[in-house]
Amino acid sequence: MESLFFYSRQKLKDMIRIAIQTKGRLNEESIKMLSSIDIDIDNNKRKFLSNAANFPAEVLYLRDDDIPHVVESGTAQLGIVGLNEVAEKGCNVEIVCKLGFGGCRISLAIPKGDEYTGVEYFNGKRIATSYPAILQKFLNENNIDARIEVITGSVEIAPAAGIADAIFDIVSSGGTLVSNGLKEVERVFESEAVLIANKDLATQEKEILDEILFRIESEKISLRKKYILMNIPSENLQVALQILPAMRSPTVLPLAAEGWCSLHSVVGADELWDKVKQLKAIGAEGILVLSLDKIIL
Repeated sequence: MESLFFYSRQKLKDMIRIAIQTKGRLNEESIKMLSSIDIDIDNNKRKFLSNAANFPAEVLYLRDDDIPHVVESGTAQLGIVGLNEVAEKGCNVEIVCKLGFGGCRISLAIPKGDEYTGVEYFNGKRIATSYPAILQKFLNENNIDARIEVITGSVEIAPAAGIADAIFDIVSSGGTLVSNGLKEVERVFESEAVLIANKDLATQEKEILDEILFRIESEKISLRKKYILMNIPSENLQVALQILPAMRSPTVLPLAAEGWCSLHSVVGADELWDKVKQLKAIGAEGILVLSLDKIIL
């Protein structure tokens, strides 16, 4: 196969189609993620299908709850969608990887004035939700006999409107619940954006998917790392090398000033300040810390 880096947009048969949400937070973050791995999409809100300018892919814009079915059917080979939609629809797709954005949870909430004693509270209650499959699974697992009221719109108003006694809905900050006189009592399902794939990809499509996964992993690694460089007394170089990890070996360069050298390495973002403190203690000076765009292992 000709290298993806020399892809010709004339070879439409070699493209892969990625379904993403038409609008909303997942749309914006999906486009941002694709851009971060150098797949440039024309995010024209008037289009339902856009080609990448520099990669063998096109994006199909859909409602989020349609994406699992479209990927299962093969109309799109890949999809970026919330894990909650995959679980709710029950479509036969492969969850390829979690993407680290679009985090939320689906929770049970009740009127704030009600006393909550445990899941048995819901016996005999009416629960409004847009996720009946996930809710029914939870009720079955906990031997709860409740009536599910399926609502596709503003679920949070159901108790006040007398439609239901409680709700089962997506929660991000909890502000919507509070403003509607509700309180969260059970976190049932944790969700985030995932990349899903059709289970019968052709060989060429698998190769394009592998390239996408390679880029995603490189991007994820870079977000967890920092590039660090400093001047260090040559007599303390070996101590510094024990402090600093490296993917293979740190870079050491001599300085014009006698008895000094320059040390470059990559360190985990979560351990950066501890390492800096140790390095300063052995005489490191002029410490620079830089963000990384990509790390290719």
